[in-house]
Amino acid sequence: MVMYLGLIVLLSLYGIHRYWILYLYFRYYKWAKPIPVPELPSQLPIVTIQLPVYNERYVVERLVDAVCRMDYPRERLEIQVLDDSTDDTVDIVAAKVAELKAEGFSIAQIRREDRRGFKAGALEAGLACARGEFLAIFDADFVPPDDFLKKTLPWFHDAGIGMVQTRWGHLNEKYSLLTWIQSIFLDGHFLIEHTARNRSGAFFNFNGTAGIWRREAITTSGGWQHDTLTEDLDLSYRAQMKGWRFVFLPDVVCPAELPVDINAFKTQQNRWTMGAVQTAKKMLPTIWRSPLSLKVKVEATFHLTACVGYVLAALLSVLLPLSLYFRSYSHWPLTGMLEGIALAATTISLGIFYGICQKDLYVDWKTRLRNLPLMISMGVGICLSNAWAVLQGLSPRQFEFRRTPKYSVVKNDRSWKKKNYRSGRPAAALLEVVFAVYFMGAVVAAYELKQWISLPFIALFGFGFAYVAFLTAAHSMSRTNSEFPKALPS
Repeated sequence: MVMYLGLIVLLSLYGIHRYWILYLYFRYYKWAKPIPVPELPSQLPIVTIQLPVYNERYVVERLVDAVCRMDYPRERLEIQVLDDSTDDTVDIVAAKVAELKAEGFSIAQIRREDRRGFKAGALEAGLACARGEFLAIFDADFVPPDDFLKKTLPWFHDAGIGMVQTRWGHLNEKYSLLTWIQSIFLDGHFLIEHTARNRSGAFFNFNGTAGIWRREAITTSGGWQHDTLTEDLDLSYRAQMKGWRFVFLPDVVCPAELPVDINAFKTQQNRWTMGAVQTAKKMLPTIWRSPLSLKVKVEATFHLTACVGYVLAALLSVLLPLSLYFRSYSHWPLTGMLEGIALAATTISLGIFYGICQKDLYVDWKTRLRNLPLMISMGVGICLSNAWAVLQGLSPRQFEFRRTPKYSVVKNDRSWKKKNYRSGRPAAALLEVVFAVYFMGAVVAAYELKQWISLPFIALFGFGFAYVAFLTAAHSMSRTNSEFPKALPS
């Protein structure tokens, strides 16, 4: 019971912090005067667009075509396809580059002898030969809008601005329940978290794509480093500690393809979670020794350690069913009060947080709210695989960068199941089945013990594990290639 109450108190701290983020969002964005948009300079700077790709046969042409449609003078634009591919993507890119060169574009396919440093290494290699004063970066699953550069470059009128990040949109959010849920997660992260942190003066991060950097901000902050799996988060914190300021533009949307395969989604979450922990290990000691304000230090700590919540949720998943019996045979006066606080700080805060986000973004927000309980349940369902990623991130071992497979799925098309690049079954899959069965038993126990308040939450946990376990099994049946993180030789 002590462990159970301790866990819900710790989870409540992160839930209360979510309310704080909402307060910052309203104070500095919703209730604040709009910030005037600067004008585009009369003398347009040279911009290098970097497209890091690795085995992206299904989407690389779509990406390159979108970049070439940008409304920007060709003589001021350089395009680098940073191609580390080992399959026929190499030939697809080569043919596309030759075609566009003949049309007058300054575009090059940059190849390396090996994948040293993975994406960070590719960006580093591209930077060494780039001509641009500014560098825009897009991952292979993105389709940047034509006016991307004309809407982002004006913000660099201030010489202290080092990076401008735009909001991610979704090409295929309506494809399935899984993609709907992902879109809600990402909308909350970008619209509310990024806006709140950026407008209130706290640190926030470049998301690896759909953003543009001032070259000087990269070079003076130590460049791209590959000792973490989230080189974007790492460089963001190093640059801001050097004094560079960032801008987030919630009204500039850069759409991308969401993973339709649960295993690809888990691979992505695994990399982001592990990399965040690695960055926290690397940067937090330096942040707390720095002369930064206490407000910035505290917010950075919550930001970089947010994924610890997955470990807490995994431990809570073990103890929540057992608490039914603790509650039946013991009478702790503080138990009900602490559980009530935890309910308000966690589940209710999630509903308010993502509900406000959907309301502020979409006309059909009331319809979208139907997916909120399922989103919360999905967050529980992936806690086991993400908790394992946290533990991997804490270890001193180095892990390989595994990119998220993309299939060019933007409509109701099931052909992706027969395509290459399918992700392997994550190690936590069997545990998810075990926990799904465990919570089915807990639902029955809660009913028999007449624990009516606990019953909906136990059912929420149980559905999350069952849904994730089912999708993992269904999407793994036809996979052709395993792409889940493996440790590199020490």
